[in-house]
Parts: sequence; C-alpha cells; structure tokens
Amino acid sequence: MADQALPDVVGLSLDGSTPYVITTEANRALCATMDRQPAPDGAAHPIFYHIAAQVGMRLTIDSLCAACDFDMADGPMLGSTSVEFARPLMTNRPYDVRGRVVDIARKRSGKFGVMDLVTYNLELWHDGEAAVSVTHTLVLPRGAKA
Repeated sequence: MADQALPDVVGLSLDGSTPYVITTEANRALCATMDRQPAPDGAAHPIFYHIAAQVGMRLTIDSLCAACDFDMADGPMLGSTSVEFARPLMTNRPYDVRGRVVDIARKRSGKFGVMDLVTYNLELWHDGEAAVSVTHTLVLPRGAKA
C-alpha cells in the first residue's frame, strides 16, 4: 500500500443533501448528559458543531474511508480538528452542510508506519451565511513500517 498512488479524493464533495436541524429536545437531552441547562436564548450546545457537520455530510466516515481505499477495520483515527464559530448555533434552524476533501498526504511515522492524512472541511450554513467551519484530519494507517 505504501507504494500505491494517493487516492484521487481532493475536491470530493461532502455537501449534505438534507439540512440538519438541532431540535430543542436534542439540545436539552445533550445538555442533561453534562448536567447543564440549555441556553435560554435557544443557542445550542457548541458540541453540535461536530454532531451536525458529521451527521449532515453526504458521506459517512466509513464511505469517506472507502473513497480513500481504506478499510475501517484497519483503524482510522481523528488526527486533528479546528473549528471557527462565526455565530452560535441555534436550535430549530435548518443548517445546510457544505464540505469537501481539501488535502491528502502520505507520511511516515515511527509508530504507525506509512499513513495517509486526509483533511476535509465542513461548514454549517443558515440563511446564506456560514455559522461554523470545521476542519478535520483523518489519519489512515497503511501498515508498512518506516
């Protein structure tokens, strides 16, 4: 696998087909698990940036890995995440998920051997404006030791 060309996934659309709505009930239930009260102004718990983006994107992580010629049984890992909030996420508003794979690079690691780093960006849009932008990097270990 280490000698194979990188999968041609840069630019792959991750745009969701259905808007994601953070319901009042889902926000209340999530807040309860953290012994917190929901915000009185209808702002959703910030962790919904991750939930809404991942659930709302066009591909599952399994499908994204398959597009990268990677088997989930080989143990993908989340390498990094960065998030920028332009505004708080609110309950009962539809958010369109837009995204794409922005990079793939092959690296060698003493611990994991050859691995591909797949970077993808997801944004949550409401009323023509991005509320949140999140960038994840998946680590896909390829197995051959350096």
